[in-house]
Amino acid sequence: MSTSLHLTTDEYDRMVQRGAFDGLHRKIELIRGEVREMNPAGPLHNDYIDYLTEWSFLTTSRAKIRVRVQADLDLSALESRPVPDVCWIVAGRYRDRHPTAADVKLVIEISDSSLHSDLIEKATLYAEAGIVEYWVVDVQSSCVHIFRSPRAGVYTDRSVAKAGEQLVPLEPCDKPLDLGALFAP
Repeated sequence: MSTSLHLTTDEYDRMVQRGAFDGLHRKIELIRGEVREMNPAGPLHNDYIDYLTEWSFLTTSRAKIRVRVQADLDLSALESRPVPDVCWIVAGRYRDRHPTAADVKLVIEISDSSLHSDLIEKATLYAEAGIVEYWVVDVQSSCVHIFRSPRAGVYTDRSVAKAGEQLVPLEPCDKPLDLGALFAP
């Protein structure tokens, strides 16, 4: 009988440091102790990442927020190293550690083919970690699912913003996200 291998974040980090995944031409992340392959990003997914990254840089204070794109978060208590598409974290250098949930101001995932996972599994993971705000950009439905106020592992404030509306994150910014422009053809 065989079973799957369950890794702690420390074991995963040691594997990364020793080059266990070098030469692997796939994107991976650790979710609840499982190494998961991430879907390769296509042009549409990449366009949304580019748009949201540019908006993030233009609207946030560099003194307060560091914008990261497809970079690991440390959710060790949940044996996870997710790799969100766009993330706003407290400004600073992170040479010796990955940002933790306490550093995160906003996580954004772009969902083209991963909507169910992003709305259920990732939302639960981020709520359990205490991440204050999580957005899922639903490309197919031209809307953004907004998750806020995590309590006891659940987001207690959930809403949906649609094309034509403006979305303002909890973290102060200079310009709301214009969903009409985001979802423009």
